[in-house]
Formats: sequence, structure tokens, C-alpha cells
Amino acid sequence: MSGLFYCFQMGPAALPLFHLYGDPPDDQAFDFIHIETIASRSSVHDWVIRAHRHRNLFQILLIEQGGGDMTFEAAAVPFAAPCAILVPATVAHGFRFRPDETNGWVMTFTEDVAEGMGDRRGEALAQLKALAVDPVVALGDNEQARLSRLAAELNEEAFLARAGYRIAMRGLLALVAVEVARLAAGRARAGSTMVALEPTGATVQALRKLVEEHFHAERQLAFYADKLAMTVDRLNDHVKRATGVTAGHLIRHRVLTEAKRQLVFTSEPIHEIAYGLAFSDPSHFARFFRKQTGTTPHEFRAARGG
Repeated sequence: MSGLFYCFQMGPAALPLFHLYGDPPDDQAFDFIHIETIASRSSVHDWVIRAHRHRNLFQILLIEQGGGDMTFEAAAVPFAAPCAILVPATVAHGFRFRPDETNGWVMTFTEDVAEGMGDRRGEALAQLKALAVDPVVALGDNEQARLSRLAAELNEEAFLARAGYRIAMRGLLALVAVEVARLAAGRARAGSTMVALEPTGATVQALRKLVEEHFHAERQLAFYADKLAMTVDRLNDHVKRATGVTAGHLIRHRVLTEAKRQLVFTSEPIHEIAYGLAFSDPSHFARFFRKQTGTTPHEFRAARGG
């Protein structure tokens, strides 16, 4: 078993859901911004943050020194300073930092804070989520210096809590998020400027929310189109213009992501995973998984030390 997944392998239970790591979930969290050093939490856990999720928190990590490995859903991703790391809500993630060497910041904020950063509601959050598909963003020296200054100022505002500090924190966090998003977008588009999402991005966000609530039982696109008061064709047109893929692809991708999570992070028998994802027969699940990944569920689990 590889070292990374040995650290993050979970028992039969689902991935733990936290507010901040180690704290119980807080479904009422709103207008929440938090910053801390990487060492402050990870050092007391032997520099290992085990795989977990946040229901409504987005995170930006700034790695100023050191590095390590992260698990991002079912993938192992190395990272090294200087870099930033984007972690959206609900994504399974964990870290193994280089002990006593890694330094930097973890900035955590509720999704409503991110929604306020864009010109249209939900635009900035959707853009950050899209860019976070590839979570590690390499930084140059000047970029790191600017982000480090902003993070230090954000930390100072949080610590001193002077008059107007909440407004100042939102402004500083927005500068950090915009800077990282520009760099990530430039990487993804070979240096071109960031293109704002189509207005249809709000529809995609609504679809993603519905899929998150119902994907265990519902695969039919007509179900989601009905919930959104659209025809199937119109929903597909919206999703294609905003993301470049079909609505059905988004649904299948969410099912596949959950399957990978269960295979990597639990010891649940594969046939139970299949039934839990509403497949009528494990063989149907195996065919679906092979079609999407080119490998069987058993091979996927074995390759990751399961």
C-alpha cells in the first residue's frame, strides 16, 4: 500500500465531514472567513490531515515553504512550494506535509462569501470550482510574495478584530481569490485572460445542487429538467454552453466520483457499493465503471492499496 493512501485509508464508515478539520459540521455557518498557519493544525496531527470533506466551505492553501502530497478525491497529487491549492466544498481531500519544513496559510470561507466576489451571483464560486479541477497552482516568486503579504494582512485583521475588520477580511480574501483564479485560469488557457462564465452558470450550479441531493437514486435527466422547470433539450443547451459537456455527463461524473470515494476510502464490499449507488446488479456497476475509467472496480481498488 502506498504511503499516501496508507495515511488516508478509512474504515467502513463514510468520509468524515468537518467544519474546520476535527470540528463537527456547522450547517448554519454563514459569512465565515478563517485563516491559520499550516503548522498550527497539522503539526499536532503529525503533519497528516486525513481524508475528509467540508459541506459548505471552500479552502485556499498557500504553500510558502516545503510541500508534500495531497489526496484529491481518489487521486494522489504532489505539491511543492511555492504554490496555491484550491479545495472546493464537498471534495474529498487530505494532506501529508513534509514535517517541520512546510509553512504557509490555510484560508477557509463559506460559499456565500465566494458568491459575493463576482459580478453575478454565484459567478465567482462557479469559476473557482471549475478551476479547482486541477487543484495545485504553481507560483512565481513575485506572485508568492504578493499572496503572502495579503495572507499576513488577512491574519492580522482576524487577530486584532478592529473596527471594520469583517469588511477588510472580505476585501483581502477577494484579492487572494482573484489572484489565484487569474493564475489558474492563465495556466488552463495558456496565458489568456480569464473568461467570465456564461449567464447559464447559475443553471449549472442549480443542477449540481440537485445532483448532489439525488444522484444516489436518480440518473434520469428528465427528473432534473423537471425540477428546474426546463425541457431536457434546454437544460442540455445551458449546460453545454457553460461547461462544454452535457448534463448527463455531470450526473455520470458525480456517480463515478462517489464510486471512487467508496472504493478508495472505505472497505465496503463492491457489491454493496453498487447497490448503494442504485445499480440493480453489481455487473451493471462494473460495466458502468469500466466504460468511464477503462478499468474494473476491483482493479481500481487494488491499484490504490485497497
